[in-house]
Amino acid sequence: MKRPVYINDFSLRCILGSDEAQVLGSLTNAKRGTFTTYDVAGVMRPAATIDPATLAPVPEQKFDNRVNRLSQAAFSRIENTIRKAVEKFGADRVGIFLGSCDNGSEASMAALKCFKETGAFPEGYVLDYQRADFPAQFIAQRFGITGMLSVHSTACASSASAFVSACNNLYAGNCDVAIVGGVDIASLSVILGFASLEAMSDKPTNPFSANRSGLTLGDAAVFFVVTKEPCAELCTAKCEGLKVVGFGESADADHITAPRADGEGAYQAMKAALNDAGLDASQIGYVNLHGTGTELNDAMESRAINRLFGEASHADVPVSSTKALTGHTLGAAGALELAFCCMALKNGVLPAHLFDGVVDPKLPPVHLVKPGETAKDLKYCMSNSFAFGGCNVSLIVENGLA
Repeated sequence: MKRPVYINDFSLRCILGSDEAQVLGSLTNAKRGTFTTYDVAGVMRPAATIDPATLAPVPEQKFDNRVNRLSQAAFSRIENTIRKAVEKFGADRVGIFLGSCDNGSEASMAALKCFKETGAFPEGYVLDYQRADFPAQFIAQRFGITGMLSVHSTACASSASAFVSACNNLYAGNCDVAIVGGVDIASLSVILGFASLEAMSDKPTNPFSANRSGLTLGDAAVFFVVTKEPCAELCTAKCEGLKVVGFGESADADHITAPRADGEGAYQAMKAALNDAGLDASQIGYVNLHGTGTELNDAMESRAINRLFGEASHADVPVSSTKALTGHTLGAAGALELAFCCMALKNGVLPAHLFDGVVDPKLPPVHLVKPGETAKDLKYCMSNSFAFGGCNVSLIVENGLA
C-alpha cells in the first residue's frame, strides 16, 4: 500500500438505477436492468440505455446534452460532498479526472441531419460538444472548480485510467482532492460502430458461456471524491475504511482492437496491481471481470485469471462480470465496476454472474458467483478493465475496517 487513495464518497447512475440499496439487490440477485432494442441495419440489437425522459435538463444551456444530463443525475447525490471539498481545499486545488469516449456524437449526428435537410446547422450547435474535455468542463463549471482537468479516452479502460491519473496527481501535489469517474452513453454512432466490428450480440450479453455471441452496450455515469489522506470532513459513513490500494497497468501493443490471445497483458496488469498493493493473489476475495461476452475477451481473461490465482493456490477466487446486468458502459465501466466492488466490501455480499449455465469447455475454469453468494471476511476486491488497443488496467480496493 505505497500510495493509497481514500474514497470519501461516490455515486452512480446506470440501468440498474441510482439508489444503492436497489442496485445492490440487483447485483446480488443477478437481476438484469431493462434493455432497449434498436434496429441496426435490419438486425435488432439490445442496449442498456436509460430513458432520456428520466434525465432532467441541464440548467446551463451550453452544456445540455444527454452525456451531461446523465452526469448530473449521478453527481447530484454527492453534490454536498463535492461542494465541501471545494470549500475546504479551494477551487484551484480540486482536480477532475474523467473517463469518457463518446461526448457529443449524438448532437453532431443530429446537426448533420439538419444540415443535410435544410442546408444549415441548427441554431446554437458548436463543435465544442465533441471536445474530449466537454463533460469535465461541465462539472468544473457547475462547482466553480478551477483546478486541473484530465480526460481519458482509453476506450473501455477510460475511467480506470482516470483513477491511475488521479492517484499520480494527488501524490505529485497537483491537487489535494480529486473528483474521479466516468460517463458514457450507448449512442447510435457507438452502437453502429460496434455492430460494424461484429462485436455486438443480437441478444443480451452472456459472458463466459459457450453460447456467448458478443457484447451489449449501456449508459452509465459514476463519480468518486478521493484524497490521498483520510478526510473525516468529507468521508461519508458508506465509504468509511474504503481505499484504492493497488494500481496496475499494461499495454499489449498487439492489435488495434483485439486483446492479446494468451492473456499476458491482462495478467501483467493484475500482477502489477498486486505488487503495488503489497498483496498476494490469495488475499483477493473477489474479482470483477472485464467480461464483455466476446469470444476473445472471455478466453484471454479466463486464462489470465486462472494463471494468476492458480499460482497462489487460490484458483477458486469468486469472479463475475456485471456487464450482463448493466451492459458494457464503455468509458464509465471501470468506475462503475469499482463502485460495485466498494458496495460488495461494505455489505459483505458478492455481485452475481448472470449465466445460462452452459460452460464453455475451451475456457480454463473460473468460479462464477451464484446469486446470493457471500464471501467471509471480504477485505480486498479487484476490478479489471481491458480495452481496445490492449490498454489494460486493474484496480484493488480495500475495506480497511474488515
